[in-house]
Amino acid sequence: MAKDLAARTGYIYIDSGAMYRAVALFCVREGLIKNGIIDERILKIRLNDIRIHFEPNEKGGTDTFLNGENVEKFIRTLDVGNDASKISTLGFVRQKLVAWQREMGTSKGVVMDGRDIGTVVFPGAELKIFVTASAEIRAERRYKELLEKGETVFFEDVLANVKERDERDQNRTESPLRQAADAIVLDNSGMTPNEQIEWLLGRFNETIE
Repeated sequence: MAKDLAARTGYIYIDSGAMYRAVALFCVREGLIKNGIIDERILKIRLNDIRIHFEPNEKGGTDTFLNGENVEKFIRTLDVGNDASKISTLGFVRQKLVAWQREMGTSKGVVMDGRDIGTVVFPGAELKIFVTASAEIRAERRYKELLEKGETVFFEDVLANVKERDERDQNRTESPLRQAADAIVLDNSGMTPNEQIEWLLGRFNETIE
């Protein structure tokens, strides 16, 4: 949704969730996560070794780069997503990434998605959309996405992962998932992608006008 809006408006798309996934991948590769436990002491030091940026790809989307490497296909797995959700609960990680995100958005003309963008990262954003759908619908979408990428997954595992991440994100101490008071709510459970982007473009044009 955010990627589509950026592509249609000429804005820059920043995938904040991919940033946490990239940090998680870094931790996995460097042995900073073992048996689901994060070595916070070392991660706090090694955060300075992480560089994340985004580049447009030939499909009209955006790829995530970790220290110069295109890691898009590596960060979209279920395991990395689960590790990213755990890492996102760490205050020092969130503070570092929020600083990076704010720096990326200083020149405006940016579309950013993430669970704390409207409340913490850019509370003064000119347009905030709080997107929601049932856990079952979101799990079904994620399940199909993973199958299309050739992964072997079970729907029940994806659904459990979605519910677990929701619980963790809503109850974490640092930047919990909340709807901003001035956000427009969109429940897209029953919408097609085309209906969703048309709705979003309507809100965007109203804001610009």
